[in-house]
Amino acid sequence: MRHIGRRGAVVLGVTGMVAPLTLALGVAPAQAASCTTSTGPYQKQVEKFLGRPVDGRQSAADCSAIRAFQTKHGITPNIGYAGPVTWGVMDLMNKQKAVGNKPNKDGKCPTNKGRIACVNLTLQLSWIQDGSRLVYGPVPVRTGRNGYETRTGLKKIYWRDIDHVSTLYNVPMPYSQFFDGGQAFHSVGLSMWNPPGSHGCVNMTTKDAKKYWSLLKKGDDVFVYGRKPGT
Repeated sequence: MRHIGRRGAVVLGVTGMVAPLTLALGVAPAQAASCTTSTGPYQKQVEKFLGRPVDGRQSAADCSAIRAFQTKHGITPNIGYAGPVTWGVMDLMNKQKAVGNKPNKDGKCPTNKGRIACVNLTLQLSWIQDGSRLVYGPVPVRTGRNGYETRTGLKKIYWRDIDHVSTLYNVPMPYSQFFDGGQAFHSVGLSMWNPPGSHGCVNMTTKDAKKYWSLLKKGDDVFVYGRKPGT
């Protein structure tokens, strides 16, 4: 691929590095008119996750707890229904927690590159390692949705812009570190579990994006692997 200058990279890559405008700006979904009385197909699993009595029957208290979880993480419609999207988020959280402090237990992220940022799309986790030593993380991330997948493979950080703003949507993308054709690590004001995902970038909390900014530099390796659920 021919070299693309700073401005060209921004224009060509913008669809791959911004969330939808309303999401990127942190606009909360409209509140549902009422709480559902319907029992969902994942009622017991959701009740257990939320520490509710596990009886498999929807109650007003169940609905209130489920709805609060949905609202916090931008799951719509947020009517307290224990459906597949809500359980999918909870199931992913459980799997992320189970990783503990050994995110590269499977050895899939290279340990012969020195300092490298790893992104596991399957578990929606990222971390920084130096050889086999864990430097930071793992932390939850929000990667590309179906049709805008974060591309896999070995990359390098080629441009960093701490105060980057999308030229197309005029959306702030703080602590941007670009590693593949416009796809970048950057912070967003969203839950990392907000479905369906980004337009290709690796979204992070402000805290984690700042830490990545301090630990990485231009030329550092990035390795992306796996497949995000639903893509």
